[in-house]
Amino acid sequence: MTTRILLTGATGFVGSRVAAAARNAPGTRLRLMTHRTALAGEPEAETVYGDLADPASLRDVCRGVDVLVHCASQIGGDPETATAVNDHGTRALVDEARRCGVGRIVYLSTASVYGRGPFTGLTPGGAEPAPVSATSLTRAAAERHVLAAGGTVLRPHLVHGVGDKWAVPGLVALLRQLGAVPAGCAARHSLIDVETLGRALLGAALSPKEPVGVYHVNHPEPVTCSELLSTVVGELGLPMTVTGIGMEAARSRLAGVPYALHHLDMLAVDHWFADDRVPQDFDCGPGEGFATSFSRHAAWYRQWIGLVPPR
Repeated sequence: MTTRILLTGATGFVGSRVAAAARNAPGTRLRLMTHRTALAGEPEAETVYGDLADPASLRDVCRGVDVLVHCASQIGGDPETATAVNDHGTRALVDEARRCGVGRIVYLSTASVYGRGPFTGLTPGGAEPAPVSATSLTRAAAERHVLAAGGTVLRPHLVHGVGDKWAVPGLVALLRQLGAVPAGCAARHSLIDVETLGRALLGAALSPKEPVGVYHVNHPEPVTCSELLSTVVGELGLPMTVTGIGMEAARSRLAGVPYALHHLDMLAVDHWFADDRVPQDFDCGPGEGFATSFSRHAAWYRQWIGLVPPR
């Protein structure tokens, strides 16, 4: 029996990993939705045009599909675009999926919908979303459309790996501004490597358990703030003038840099999200721990961040 999957965001950071996992899954047939004219490197997949910012273009994109895996999101940019794509676009896509009789909808969201924290071992249902940015606010709205249709929502926290232009680069920017590695910060953070997240999304799409509702999808072992930052510094070879600086001294150094101080304060409290249902419900292992998986991606990060010249 063949499972036909419509995948949005197939060329993106996470969506490309879903596509790669699906190509290795027997009995799976992919349809890739694109708002471009073509998707390079995907000759074996069917493509269909659809633009989340143009709801009329979504007509019939889901026809003949068993599962919708929705990974496309507007991250950053102006609030109007985020609303058009994440909120209104997802609503239109979900409506079209229901009209076409799609049996399952899986949406990639983010734990950022919860807001600032602290969150210590938070399980789904343990707190209501309280988003603070336009991106998170509109992705929370997208979640509501999916959940109202009986769909599945995956909320990872920090996602790392080749192609990451937000999580680790943001940490590097903070460390460069600080010029030091904070020590003694025991706040815990949930992370997941992007390949494992891609497999989890595909697992949610194909699971015989028919998962419904919200799932937290991260490695089960959180990483402390100090361990996270010291691993990034060590693997990337970032030049730091001071090691072992205390958190109060770090805050003093960043007093005149509001964005950096905000990120440091976020790191200084728990953002640990738990969910022991994922391995069984999605038939997906936890992947490697952060230190091991990050070492595999370090060479790419060094080049992306400009620590080594491009070849």
